[in-house]
Amino acid sequence: MSTVTDQPTPDSGGLAPDTVVTHGRGSGARKLPVVLGVLTLLLAGVLLRSSPSGDTTFQLSTVTDFVTLPDIVVPSGPTAWLMVVICLGLTAEAVRRMLTRVSQPMWIPITFAILWMIGFLSWAAAGDRIRVVSLLGGAVALAIPLVFGALGGVLGERAGVVNIAIEGQLLLGAFAAAVTASMTGSPWAGVAAAAVAGALVALILGLFAITYFVDQVIVGVVLNVLVVGLTNFLFRQVLTPNSESLNSPERLRALPIPILGDIPLIGPIFFRQTPLVYLLYIVVAVVAYALYRTRWGLRLRAVGEHPKAADTVGIKVNRTRYRTILLAGAIAGLGGAYFSLVSVAGFNREMTGGAGYIALAAVIFGKWDPIRATLAALLFGFATNLQGVLSAIGSPVPSQFMLMLPYLVTIFAVAGLVGRSRPPAADGVPYRQQ
Repeated sequence: MSTVTDQPTPDSGGLAPDTVVTHGRGSGARKLPVVLGVLTLLLAGVLLRSSPSGDTTFQLSTVTDFVTLPDIVVPSGPTAWLMVVICLGLTAEAVRRMLTRVSQPMWIPITFAILWMIGFLSWAAAGDRIRVVSLLGGAVALAIPLVFGALGGVLGERAGVVNIAIEGQLLLGAFAAAVTASMTGSPWAGVAAAAVAGALVALILGLFAITYFVDQVIVGVVLNVLVVGLTNFLFRQVLTPNSESLNSPERLRALPIPILGDIPLIGPIFFRQTPLVYLLYIVVAVVAYALYRTRWGLRLRAVGEHPKAADTVGIKVNRTRYRTILLAGAIAGLGGAYFSLVSVAGFNREMTGGAGYIALAAVIFGKWDPIRATLAALLFGFATNLQGVLSAIGSPVPSQFMLMLPYLVTIFAVAGLVGRSRPPAADGVPYRQQ
C-alpha cells in the first residue's frame, strides 16, 4: 500500500521553506554567473556612456522616527564604479564555484542585487536625492495584490490546479470591493466581498477543471476574459450612471502601528501601511506555516504530488482540491481590494493591469513556495515603484525603459534565470478516481 509521509523530497515540491540550495551541476549554477556578468557589463556600459557627476544623497529617515538617521551622501561616479568592481568580484566567485562544481550560496545573488542597485541608483540619481523609505515603502504597498495573488497561485498549484485565473479573481475582487464598500459605507465589508468574489471565480474554475476535466489553462484564460467583459459591461451600464451610490467607496487609510512605526527605516516601510498590508503579513505567515507544518498542508502537497497515493491512504483528492482552490481564490480576491480601496477610491475598467499574470510569474520565480513567492512579488513591486521614483526626480533613464522594467523582471523570472523550477508533479493533471 502506498503511504504519504511528511519528509522533504529532493525536489522543489518537498523542500522545507527555509531550504535554499543550488547545486553546482544544475542549470541554476551555470546561469547565475552569466546573469551576473551581463548585469555587471550593462552597468559598466551605462557608466562609460554617461559618467555621472556630483553627489547622490540617500535619505534614510523621516521626521517622525525615534532617531533621525543621517543622510548618506556619496560621490555618484566613484560609488557607481566601486559597485561595478565589487560586482565583478562576485561574478568571478560565481564562476569559480561553477567550474569547481561547488554549490552557489544565496548570499552571492542577494549581495550582488543590493550592490548593483546601489551603483545604479548612484548613477541614476546623480545630483539628487533618493528617499529610501518612500522607495521601499511604496514597493511594499504596490506588491499587495501581487503577494495575495501569488499566495493564491501557490496554494492552487500545490493542490494540482493551475490557477491562471488569478487576474480574473483580482479584477472581480476589485469590482465587488468597490460596490460593497459604497453600498455599506464600510471598506472592510468591501474587503470581505472581494474575498467572496475571488472564491466565486475559483469555484467556476474548479467546476470545469476538477469535475469536468477541462484543460485548466484554457479555463483560466477564458475566465479572465469573461471577468474583463462582465466588469466592463457592469461598469458602463451600472456603475457609471450610479457612481455616487455604487462606486464611491471609503478608502482604507494608512494606520501606523505605535512604537513599531517610529523605528528608523524599518518602521515607515513596514508599519505605516494600510490595514490590508498588516492582513497580508498574517496571511503569509499562516499559509507558510500551514503548508509545511500541519496535517492539512501535508495532505494538500500529497494531492499535488501524487494524487493516486493520496487517494490510496484515504485522502479525498478532488474534495481537497476544491477546498484549496476556494481558499486560494478568496486570498487572491483580497488582493483585488487594493485596487479599489487603497490605490484609488473606486473601480475602473481593467484596473488590475495584468497584475494577475505578474503574480503567476512570482509563483514560478518563487518555486511554488509561499515565502519565496512573496519575496518575488516584492521584487516586482520594487521594480514598479522604482520607475515612478526615478521619473519623479528627472533621472536620465529613459521613461520607456522604466515603464518596461516590471515586465522585464517578470520575463527574466519566467525564462528560468533563477534556476530550474519544478512544479508539483500532478500540477494541471485532472484526477479521475478509479
